[in-house]
Amino acid sequence: MPTRILVVEDDQDIAQLVARYLEKAGFVPEVVSSGRDALTAIAAQAPDLIVLDLMLPQVDGLEVCRAVRGREATAAIPIIMLTARAEESDRIVGLELGADDYLAKPFSPNELVARVRAVLRRAQRGSAPLHQAMAYGPIVVDPERHTVSSNGSEVTLTAKEFLLLEYLLQHRGRVLSRDVLLTDVWGYRYTGGTRTVDVHVRRLREKLPLLAEALVTVKQFGYKLVDPGPGGNA
Repeated sequence: MPTRILVVEDDQDIAQLVARYLEKAGFVPEVVSSGRDALTAIAAQAPDLIVLDLMLPQVDGLEVCRAVRGREATAAIPIIMLTARAEESDRIVGLELGADDYLAKPFSPNELVARVRAVLRRAQRGSAPLHQAMAYGPIVVDPERHTVSSNGSEVTLTAKEFLLLEYLLQHRGRVLSRDVLLTDVWGYRYTGGTRTVDVHVRRLREKLPLLAEALVTVKQFGYKLVDPGPGGNA
């Protein structure tokens, strides 16, 4: 089944350029020019990935991202933000809302295609039956079903949050630098910087309170997931 990419971009020239390169790479692009049209298209048929501009008419890209992440049916759709807003603060806001990647304009279409492939590869890896479910205190991660639960209740994670949690569980007890996490979880040299890791770690701690203490910050280096104590406490 072909991979569908929703391109949300109000600049017609950029939208056509992105769509052309995605089509050459074997994807099936759908282009919309406003945030409102994006939400309508996503509700009608959820795409496999969204390339999302921030500065959009009617509903801006941040609101689209917030809406996608706020619905259980669409929360795991990978999102790559493509925008002229290159300041670090804008990157952080996008990542806070759940974007999986961030590419600033002007950009290389070939780099965008490479990032689309990388994000999809990471997101789809969890759907393949490669690993057994992992338990960590009351937290259960099932890579085959791509689900996470805590105390029996399902917890909705973005694709990148899921992969980061899975990686931390696989390497529990080890001190992991931010650079290692970027390389092994994100899969390439991420231009957003190591702050990306901190943002995703904070979101995991918020969604899974056990990790607030169990996922330890190693000052000026990275993170370490310690074993939970009796009763599931860190």
